[in-house]
Amino acid sequence: MDVLALEAKNVTGPETEKKSTPRPKPKPPKKAKRIVYFEVEIVDLKTKEKLLLLDKVEPTATILDIKALFHKSYPKWYPARQSLRLDPKAKCLRDEDVLQTLPVGTTARFYFSDLGPQLTWGTVFLTECVGPLVIYLMFYFRLPFIYPPKYDFTTSKHWVVHLACMCHSFHYIKRILETLFVHRISHGTMPLRNIFKNCGYYWCSAAWMAYYINHPLYTTPFYGQQQINTGLYIFLFCQVGNFSIHLTLRNLKSPGSKTKKIPYPSKNPFTWIFWLVSCPNYTYEVGSWIGFTVMTQCVPVAFFTVVAFIQMTVWAKGKHRSYLKEFRDYPTLRSSILPFIL
Repeated sequence: MDVLALEAKNVTGPETEKKSTPRPKPKPPKKAKRIVYFEVEIVDLKTKEKLLLLDKVEPTATILDIKALFHKSYPKWYPARQSLRLDPKAKCLRDEDVLQTLPVGTTARFYFSDLGPQLTWGTVFLTECVGPLVIYLMFYFRLPFIYPPKYDFTTSKHWVVHLACMCHSFHYIKRILETLFVHRISHGTMPLRNIFKNCGYYWCSAAWMAYYINHPLYTTPFYGQQQINTGLYIFLFCQVGNFSIHLTLRNLKSPGSKTKKIPYPSKNPFTWIFWLVSCPNYTYEVGSWIGFTVMTQCVPVAFFTVVAFIQMTVWAKGKHRSYLKEFRDYPTLRSSILPFIL
């Protein structure tokens, strides 16, 4: 009997011990964080009239989300046409700005202004480039009503005139192809009214220089073939450099990404100018027109080059300031458009 009792004790012992061991209490479920919703009021910038009140807007909503909600109430004002700002005199807020990161309380007021009808930048670029290409060829082929009737559909006897047409056409065909296949434009749209100003500038400039270069009385450069060749080499060198910079900028960010990075030189020697210049695409662009000016020895081309240089300098300086503001480790040796000068 003692042996049986001992076996029974060995069998029931572990079970008894397991039952006596207290089980750990389950952890109480974590309380969900309370979401603090925002109340967004949109008023007209000019009249200060309340246009819309949005209740229970999520704190992670972006300005683009708010524009989309505003668009539902006012279909004529699509997001690209809207400008929202925190103060009537402040800058427009970016679409990617997040509501909870803005200097506002749970009740936010935005001032709305209408930017007018918008066009995509790609459409604007194509219109700007196709116009000069077609207009220049009209003068080159001497279509009727441009020069005296006896010169209709005649060709120039000067080789530089044909060379200038090839270079001018190459430049704008290159820009068209870059717009279609290379550029990744961060800005979605621009006001429709700007296209008339931009196209007027490019189209009229092309017509002005084309009229004189293709004129029957056009005279060749003073230093002859040597000057023509020098201008051609400068033009081609800068065209290749400009294209190299555009490829570098394209590869700087992935499609759809708005993350900004500092551009640096690659293995391509034409990109080494990045060590000294923030916007070498403008540097090469100006260089191309300087070469075209030397090659044609035409006053309208020189005038266009000077105006283009002034405008591109303004753009380059703005971009350079933006780089310095956004990146603390931005190379201090770089200038805006001209190394060590400007």
